[in-house]
Amino acid sequence: MSLSLYSTLTRRVEPFTPLVADCPTMYVCGPTVYNYVHIGNARGPVVFGVLAALLRRRYGSLRYARNITDVDDKINAAAKELGTPISAITDKYAAAYRDDMAALGVTGEFAPDIEPAATAHMPQMITMIERLITDGHAYVAEGHVLFAVASFPGYGKLSRRDAEEMLAGARVEIAPYKRDAGDFVLWKPSRDDLPGWDSPWGRGRPGWHIECSAMAEAHLGPTIDIHAGGIDLQFPHHENEVAQSECAHGGAPFARWWLHNGMLNFGGAKMAKSVGNIQRVHDLVRQHRPEALRYALLSAHYRQPLEWSDGLIEQSVRTLDRLYGTLRDLVNVAAEPLIPASIEAALDDDLNTPMALAEIARIASEARKAVTHENKAALKAQLLGAGQPLGVLQQQPDAWFAGGASDDDDARIQTLIDERIEAKTSRDFARADAIRQQLADEGILLEDTPQGVRWKRA
Repeated sequence: MSLSLYSTLTRRVEPFTPLVADCPTMYVCGPTVYNYVHIGNARGPVVFGVLAALLRRRYGSLRYARNITDVDDKINAAAKELGTPISAITDKYAAAYRDDMAALGVTGEFAPDIEPAATAHMPQMITMIERLITDGHAYVAEGHVLFAVASFPGYGKLSRRDAEEMLAGARVEIAPYKRDAGDFVLWKPSRDDLPGWDSPWGRGRPGWHIECSAMAEAHLGPTIDIHAGGIDLQFPHHENEVAQSECAHGGAPFARWWLHNGMLNFGGAKMAKSVGNIQRVHDLVRQHRPEALRYALLSAHYRQPLEWSDGLIEQSVRTLDRLYGTLRDLVNVAAEPLIPASIEAALDDDLNTPMALAEIARIASEARKAVTHENKAALKAQLLGAGQPLGVLQQQPDAWFAGGASDDDDARIQTLIDERIEAKTSRDFARADAIRQQLADEGILLEDTPQGVRWKRA
């Protein structure tokens, strides 16, 4: 099997081969930790986590970094508004981000190996800026250090925008100290009430773009195999990363593949804090079963927009109900997970998760029709294995249908079910119906089957 990925840089799907045969490298832009992230921010970690797991299976190893931006003007504003130290904001929301991603299954083989924080890499940023100044790609002006866009003829090759579009899209400050309106900040001065670090240009702090370039170089080297992130980062963030990294490394390519995930739309518009139509992961994982949220995020191809809605979550729950129901029917059939070749083929096709999920549904359908023990065992093995690369169907069926309830609550529900069975046996149908209704009011649905009474949370 051969992995092929679409690169934004070439606008083509191309066979992937890493620079180092047994250890590809990948960098994914992480969060700016000044608030809880919304579900749109989770799409990249989930889908590129699936890619990370695939690379680890295929090549035996992977160096995967996903950064934390913990110095930023938005963080400064949040700390000032709350009257707290900067670290109180960043520590709180970095921890919340990790918890939220873990709830969505971005753990283990799906998680990064390295989580560099910007504030821990000031010397690397300063060193890179000094190289850019020495080589004529950056200049100092009124306490700022700016990248000279005109010094890099390849500027714009990633986003393929003309100069006028780039200037408008970057929303750059037209400052009198700039040589060119499109020049962007590498370092800026800090007032006494703002975070700052000593540098050859005075006390200050880095621009956003230099942070990722310096952290990628520090942990993955001057040229990395894959750089990924949301399509909204393509310009100016990723375009600026290309410029400063390639100039700092003597023209060596920065990233051999650029992968961008599409945005989530909600309520008719792109989900964004500025629009005010966000749904926070912190809230969603408490309102819904996290595996259903993960399934929903994987239900569309990563490069396409995804329409987020309560209906999408509900459909994901119903689909997982059917799949876990199939596994529950096979609970007495012994089988070890076996990843089907068709799942790997779908993921090899530019991480085609919708095709992989359709294949899971097909295997489950075959399993429901299986008659012989041998066929049931083979199909259960495939169904369990098919879910592994996507991080779904890895719970015990009873745990899924319990919906994360406590053991005490499970025991209470089972006691009511047993009481209902006794009532039906003694033909006290009024009491049996009353218990069913009581559980239904609590969101517990009962199903009478030849194998006994089953229950699940609505």
